Amino acid sequence: MTESEIETAADILAEARRSGTQIEALPVTPSSVAEAHEIQDRVAALVGEPIGAFKAGAPPDGEPTRGLIEARMVRTSPAHMSVAEVPHLGVEGEVAFRFTRDMPARAAPYTREEIAQSVAVLPAIEVVSSRFREPTSRPRLEQLADCGINGGLVLGPEMADWSHLDLPNLHITFVVNGETVLERKGGHPTDDPLAAAIALANMWRDAGGLKAGHIVTTGSWTGMPFLKPGDRCVVRFEKLGEAEIVFVG
Repeated sequence: MTESEIETAADILAEARRSGTQIEALPVTPSSVAEAHEIQDRVAALVGEPIGAFKAGAPPDGEPTRGLIEARMVRTSPAHMSVAEVPHLGVEGEVAFRFTRDMPARAAPYTREEIAQSVAVLPAIEVVSSRFREPTSRPRLEQLADCGINGGLVLGPEMADWSHLDLPNLHITFVVNGETVLERKGGHPTDDPLAAAIALANMWRDAGGLKAGHIVTTGSWTGMPFLKPGDRCVVRFEKLGEAEIVFVG
């Protein structure tokens, strides 16, 4: 993408966020993760909302990615979100981490041990919604430019000492309107939730670093079902806790 194309994409997405309208597509699809991240950052600057959390991915054979989550869309469980806020009503059961100390900018990469000692763990529901009318039909990098089609984040109770947890093998129960729709052991897409937190800290080393209190959610254990107004969703991780959301009209 040219500089002008990146600027135009950011302007379009920022206006869609401000107005609550949906768009069909960007005029030009990003050709790299770096371009998609640049569009995210410009949208955030244009909209001016504080960033309170991130979503991050660390595929073993691919480039790490991140999405910005506005602080106003991070809610404590049990939470309510309206259709006006998140019209697509997608949900993903996830494990999230809260950084308990600053992770400042620096040259050396952060290690797994450093990150493990610097985070608390929480059950979470990532709410999926987008500025695109049909978000899952858009190319992956176009979705990434729209913050990975994130709409919000719901956080359950925090666990500071989680050293006893076998995170990749937690037992998860996913309940919609009182009916269990998924129950199994494990299910994280890479079997390593912490890897996403490590990747985020290292992606942010050149951008001022992360602050204590920042949250990162790390990938869906439950797929990405789309619900309806009035639906109640609970994601429960055995030995960790649960997060709950109700979608209101």
